[in-house]
Amino acid sequence: TGVIGADTVVVIDDKILEKPSDEECARAMLSELSGRAHYLTTGVCICYHDKKHTFHVETEVKFTELTKDMIDWYIGTGESFDKSGGYGTIGKGAILVESISGCYFGMMGMPLNRLYTELSKILQ
Repeated sequence: TGVIGADTVVVIDDKILEKPSDEECARAMLSELSGRAHYLTTGVCICYHDKKHTFHVETEVKFTELTKDMIDWYIGTGESFDKSGGYGTIGKGAILVESISGCYFGMMGMPLNRLYTELSKILQ
């Protein structure tokens, strides 16, 4: 048997943006991301028998320029508070994203192609 775990963080200017603790923090994060490219880094750990195998993927995400009204609206949806960087791309936060470059499924939280490749190596 085995276990697979993954988590994604938002990185901008070499700084990890955690989950916002309140509206003020969420507003600051979204303002910092507005109109800018940043990275979603998803780390994966596969535990199989007595071995651990880890890897990560990065996806570049560029936000559209966010107005104060857009930020207020998005914070009002409640989606900000349980997500690194104060936003999620599954749901209403998808409209904040202008473009992505890299692994789409990494951005969603589980880089499926890379996971398949790594599992294939482990199970050989």
